Order: sequence, then C-alpha cells, then structure tokens
Amino acid sequence: MSGLFRPHHHVRARPDLPQRVGPDVTAVVVGGGIAGVSAALVLAERGVRVELLEAAPHLGGRLGTWDTRLSDGSEVVVEHGYHGFFRQYYTLRDVLRRIDPELGFLRDVGGYPIASRPSVGWESEDFTALPRTPLLNLVALVLRSPSFKLRELRHVNADEALAMLHYDPARTYAEHDHRSAADLLDSLGFSDRGRAMLFEVFAHSFFNVEQRYSAAEFLAMCHFYFTGNPEGLGMDAPTEDYRTCLWEPFTRLLEKHGATVSTGTRAVALRPDGARGWVVDVEREPARRARHLVVATDVPATRDLVAASPELVAAAPGLARRIAALPGGEPYVVARLFCEGDVDPSRAVFTGVTRERVLDSVTLFHRLEGGSARWAAGHDTGAGPGRRSVVELHSYACPSGATLDELVAAMREELAALWPEAADLRVLDVDAHRYTNAPGFDPGFHLVRPGVLTDARGLRLAGDWVGCDVPSALMERAAVTAVTAANDVLREEGVGPEPMRSIRPRGILAGRR
Repeated sequence: MSGLFRPHHHVRARPDLPQRVGPDVTAVVVGGGIAGVSAALVLAERGVRVELLEAAPHLGGRLGTWDTRLSDGSEVVVEHGYHGFFRQYYTLRDVLRRIDPELGFLRDVGGYPIASRPSVGWESEDFTALPRTPLLNLVALVLRSPSFKLRELRHVNADEALAMLHYDPARTYAEHDHRSAADLLDSLGFSDRGRAMLFEVFAHSFFNVEQRYSAAEFLAMCHFYFTGNPEGLGMDAPTEDYRTCLWEPFTRLLEKHGATVSTGTRAVALRPDGARGWVVDVEREPARRARHLVVATDVPATRDLVAASPELVAAAPGLARRIAALPGGEPYVVARLFCEGDVDPSRAVFTGVTRERVLDSVTLFHRLEGGSARWAAGHDTGAGPGRRSVVELHSYACPSGATLDELVAAMREELAALWPEAADLRVLDVDAHRYTNAPGFDPGFHLVRPGVLTDARGLRLAGDWVGCDVPSALMERAAVTAVTAANDVLREEGVGPEPMRSIRPRGILAGRR
C-alpha cells in the first residue's frame, strides 16, 4: 500500500503526558452497545472508575443476542442481525484487539455479491475482487462491470460523478447536504442497471431510502467504503454468536479493569450536578453520580432520555432542541429462518439484493457461524446429521403499512424468486423482529446534528448517529465517536489520548478544482 493511501493518524499517542488519571475520577456511560462498551473500556484502562449502564438484560445494542427455544426443543442464540466487519474499521478493530490481538474470532465472509432475480436479466456482480488501491479500483470497476458500458458512460454527468473523488468533510456537506441521494443519483445519469447494482443497494445499507438520505452523506459513504478506502470491499464476520465472541469477553475485560457493568439498569433522567458533574437517575435504583457522562444510546432512547431530563434541557436548551429533532432511519426487519433443506452450495454466505420491494440481503448463518452450523448438523438436538440451514433475511428499509408477518412472507417469496431452490425449503421456525432504532441522515440536517462534544459541560455523546469529521459509518462510527468521547475525558484530566486511525479524511481529488 503506497504512503498516499496508508491509514491516516487522526489522533497520535502522547507519551509525554501521563497515561493514567489521578484518583477519584469517575464516569458513567449510558448504553451498552459498541459505542458504550468502547468508551467505557478506554476510560477504565486509564484508571477512570466507570459504571456502564445498559437497559436491556444484555450488552450489545444492535449487536445484541438472546436465547430462543426452537420447535425441536433445542436452545439457540439469535442475534439482532448480520453485521459486516469491514477492514477499514480501524478504530473498531483496535478496540476488538483488546479481547483478541489476532482477531481470530473473525473470518473472511468470502465475497459481497449483488444479485437480482433471474427474470430481471442481470447477472450477479461481486466487487470484492477489485484492486484495493483507490482510483485503480474505480478503473477496474468501469472496465470489468457489466453495469458499465462505454456507450452508456457518455451520458454520465462527470461533475456529479467526480464529487465522489472530491470528497471534503466541509465542502461536500456545504454543497450537497441540501439534496437527497435520489436527486444525486438522478443527475448522475447512470444506466438503470448501474444505479440499481452499484448505488441503490449501497444507500439502503444505511437504513435509509435514497429519497430521505442526504446526498452529502451518500458521498461520504462512497469515500469511506470505496473511493478513499485502501482495504477493499472484503469483510469479515464472527465465527460464533456475538455474545460468545464479543460481549462476554468485553464484560470480563471491563471488570478486570475495575469497571462495573450493570445490565437491566435503565437510566431515566440526567441532571447536572454543578462542579461535581452529573447525576443519572435510574429506574427503581439509587441514582448514580459521576464527574463525567457519556450517553451512548440509540436515537429513540437518546430523544426519550433528554426529553425526560428537564434540568438538562434548562442547562443546555440548544442541545436539547437538536436531540429532539434527530431523524430516525426507516423501519427494518430481520427474520432468521430455521429450515429443513438447504440452498445451492454455490450461494455466497452474504448476498446483497437489488430490485425487490422488501428483501435487501440474505445471510447463510449455517455456513458462517458455529452455533448455527451445529444446529444445522443436528449436534444440538441429538437428532443426528441432517440437511438443514439457517437463513437470515434482512429488509433495511421496509415498506410501511404492512404487518411483520406480511413482511416476512414477502421476503420469503422474494427469496424464492431470487434463488428458485429456496422455494423447496421447509421452514421449521422463524425468529423475526421489526425495529425502528436506526439513525436517519435526512437532507439539510448535518449542520445541526449533535457531535461528540456538547454545550453541557461534562456530557459527551457517542453512537453511529453522532456527527463526526472522521470518515466512518455504522459500527466504525460508533467506535470512533466513543473513543473521541473518552479522549475528551482524558484531555480534561490531563492524560494522553487513545491513538486513532482512519482512512484519509479527504478524497484523492479534494482541492483540485
């Protein structure tokens, strides 16, 4: 990898500063997903007395897990849904290396094909084999992809297309945040196939429809995942469920560093406590007090928590207004099917889906994760080996007005149209849920989106919805904002920061207009 595209050191270590805080420095972190756990861990490592509060009975947030008893009597662990651990998630991976320096619990998923049903007439495409070096990957995409034909490229709006390479965290938002991604895609002038295979699937992956998704945010994601990403589109996933791979090891590590992990503990209000810091009121338990506070909950929970905190609203009315106005993403559905039978062995572990009304992706968990593989092989039931499968269907932005059962039925029908052999699967059990906790990135909201630092002294925010200049998204945004929040606590206490790397912050052509 050339020096031009090496990871950018967004925050460097400061060996000239103390590395641990003094005695009696305290913090409460509200929210036990990736953001909350990352912030709590960095602080606890540096000697801060941390308590992590999570309302659910388990850690994980949108990577949470739960036990389910199936109709065959077996107990299985089910997760919130598939997540791809992309290789440019440098901050997240640095946090994960605390529990396994070699990241041995992650495995290469093996590809990222985009597919449509045979009647559409488009062969599937897999972009993971493209060169990893930015610009070369773009050239190879144009030369190799059947979604790009030279005669069609003549109709592409070059200025709009080059905006991906001109990405700048200030200028791009100033110029494009007022527009929707749909408007940008309309003006690009790509063929219908190129738009569907390359862009619509991508936009949906962030739990937003392109009509409600900021064009600037879309260009930022193009930079982060493709035009500025030196690691390629390959992704990894855990070899066991998230509880086994992540949350149990993280709990042990936090407790080893002296942190308190309190699950089933719901924060219900936040109160400034003068020079002493913050009071967190907890449902049916004594209030917690700490000098520093990190709120790392999802959008609906953060809105509710701030709305129930009149003293915080009075102390920081601007922050309260911005949080009250936070947009949410589209509702999404995750359905895990436990089946008799299997799909064709050639099917990829993970497949993105285009041009279906509901279905956006398919994950074959029995070919990915140990627990699902054991169930499929019959090891958990004593029934002996059988040809079974665990198939997860995901709708990233599901249509409104339909029931959960109707949406699951639609996804199953669309799967059978995509992969005809799936019609022969006999579904034994279904674990399905509809969620409304993804963040929204509506046009025009960037300038008022809250960032990590707030005008309420001692209160920091972290999560995948928090504003941030470091190129990042999804799990990486959660980790980046968490480490940024922890670093601000360390700065206030006179301690050196946690180093943080990212891809290059600006596009390869930024500033060359």
